[in-house]
Amino acid sequence: MQSSDQTLNQILDLACKHFKVPREKLTPDEDFFKTLGIDSLQALDLLTRLEHHFNVELPDYELQGVSDFRTLADRIQARL
Repeated sequence: MQSSDQTLNQILDLACKHFKVPREKLTPDEDFFKTLGIDSLQALDLLTRLEHHFNVELPDYELQGVSDFRTLADRIQARL
């Protein structure tokens, strides 16, 4: 099983590739809506990609209020 840090790094890598932003621009605790300049539909697309990548299903209630990569990684890690 992978660590939380490995999960977090994979999320950051996938986000930077998907939204074509430099990896160094993304930090674990920043609001990904602001950092990536995305709206809720784009965030949903990212979440769908992450669910497929990690082979998990994240219920909507677990994602309410999540807006930083570290919390997102914690929620995914709990499902692995």
